[in-house]
Amino acid sequence: MPKKIEVKGDIISNDDQWIYDWLEWDATSPRLIASQLPQTQEPIEVHINSGGGSVFAGSEIYTTLKDYPGEVTVKVVGLAASAASFIACAGDRVLISPTAQIMIHNASMWQGGDYRDMDHASTMLKNTNESIAKAYQMKSGRPYEELLKLMDDETWMTAKQAVEWGLADEVMFQQNTPQIVASVGTGLLPQEVVSKLRGMKNTLIPKTIENTNTEQVSAQLALLKLKGATINE
Repeated sequence: MPKKIEVKGDIISNDDQWIYDWLEWDATSPRLIASQLPQTQEPIEVHINSGGGSVFAGSEIYTTLKDYPGEVTVKVVGLAASAASFIACAGDRVLISPTAQIMIHNASMWQGGDYRDMDHASTMLKNTNESIAKAYQMKSGRPYEELLKLMDDETWMTAKQAVEWGLADEVMFQQNTPQIVASVGTGLLPQEVVSKLRGMKNTLIPKTIENTNTEQVSAQLALLKLKGATINE
């Protein structure tokens, strides 16, 4: 079973972790994540429920997970917003709970000073947005400008929308999803029939073989293979 690592609460700097720990508030710093990574390069499972926080702490966590040589599966179990949304993009596979959401928006900061300070702050924020959008683009394959527009609009995505936009790969707990088929034949067996036959496979195949001749057995084995049955010949 993959090692479970949690990204919960605020995304914070390493220096602030002790304060949150002392207050017993959920928070995640880069050092906390790095300290939990296995030395054996085994698969890990990162569970995310965070409203975000520091962009630069989030960037360090994202980079740490992307750089991990083992397989990284991300599960968005509650909220992956702001900095937590691009941390989620570090996963080789990103799964999202049907009740979870992903939110992306522009970076923000408090700034004082004259017009030069404000211009500098504006440039910094635009550059930060572009850096974050690059992580979204690498994950989703969506056009860069399109992602920047979604950030401008502060976009909240349901699980289904997150998959449609490419920021998640799969909605959790939906094994019985409809099959999309390209065929001009009579079509596949209904999924409920296939599932029922799979459950009967161990008793169905021996009885079928026992009561038929060689040619019939070969034909039935070929049919069962087409239906996805595993047969040891």
